[in-house]
Amino acid sequence: MPTTRDYYEVLSVERTADTDEIKRSYRRLALKYHPDRNPDDAEAETKFKEAAEAYEILSDDTKRKVYDQYGHEGLRSRGGPAAHDFSRMDPNDIFSMFEEIFGGGGRGGFGGGGRGRPRTARGYDLEYETTIDLTDVAKGCEREVEFTRLDVCDKCTGTGAKPGTKPETCATCGGQGKVAQQGLGGMFRMVTACPRCRGRGKVIKEHCDACRGKGRVPKKRKLTVKVPAGVHEGQAVRVQGEGEPPPPEASPQGHGVRGDLHVLIRVKEHSLFQRDGDNLVVELPVSFSQAALGAEIDVPTIEGSRQIRIHPGAQHNDIYKLDGEGLPNLRSGRHGDLITIIKIEIPKKLSAKQKDLLREFAETEDHSVLPKSHGFWKKMKDRIGG
Repeated sequence: MPTTRDYYEVLSVERTADTDEIKRSYRRLALKYHPDRNPDDAEAETKFKEAAEAYEILSDDTKRKVYDQYGHEGLRSRGGPAAHDFSRMDPNDIFSMFEEIFGGGGRGGFGGGGRGRPRTARGYDLEYETTIDLTDVAKGCEREVEFTRLDVCDKCTGTGAKPGTKPETCATCGGQGKVAQQGLGGMFRMVTACPRCRGRGKVIKEHCDACRGKGRVPKKRKLTVKVPAGVHEGQAVRVQGEGEPPPPEASPQGHGVRGDLHVLIRVKEHSLFQRDGDNLVVELPVSFSQAALGAEIDVPTIEGSRQIRIHPGAQHNDIYKLDGEGLPNLRSGRHGDLITIIKIEIPKKLSAKQKDLLREFAETEDHSVLPKSHGFWKKMKDRIGG
């Protein structure tokens, strides 16, 4: 049955999410829960199909408006919760429906070529997260990433068959990898992956003991990724060809185009600076006297410090801008600015001399202030004497 969960909750996005956010979230969930990566895991397959159903609705403006206004009931009253019942579909068929968001060929699908021309088998994309500092954003950096990907089994060269044997043509689908099922009332046919060979077109009698007949084994991979200066939180660095080879049903030996590795960037919060696009914002504490009389003060920047002149009579939250002391733009390389916000600090403790001076100043302003304190022992003496 179609899911009854909130589609935004399924994709872990806000209701205000744009199309790119929805696509990005679906892609991440689809890769995470695909049954090829979670064999014999019914829960993962259910989540995979829920994500596909949610994406089909929320990526379509018309269906999304209906869902936002009327929920699941509104969709059902207009012909069903989705154009497809994903709970009954094979995962590979779901991927083929959304192949445009998986790098042109889909995960385990085929990419390239136009109508009538053979398409090149394309492998799975992978995603990896890495965390960088704001100083890394300013200069760019390199990060070593280590991940595990499915790769062609060396022992059986990807066939899944025991060395010395070969896969046999599937008798159910005749080697096509697909079977047609009659739809409701015989009015249409649905083509799905063959349940016996799971879309390969071949059946393995004796499995390779290294990969257990899958033709793919997990392998660790380590490489250095260059993170460009100016990158933003949530952006991804694409490393072409570092994903997985095409799945066995598309190319047993892994011939074709490998998928890509997408390195998702997370940026740590800085103790001093806040980011506003390519600009940096910093709060600068100044004393009452500096604000009143003016001063030259050192301001921290991402690469050191710069001196600014505070004009006499500066007010709390006044802004001073340092051109070009922000972060580089990812595309143009042009630097943003450093926005300095003045924060006037009032001292909590004053010396006797400072208090006297401020009282004299208050008299020139004709402002009322608290009288001078005589101290504890002076008060006691006055009371006893009285």
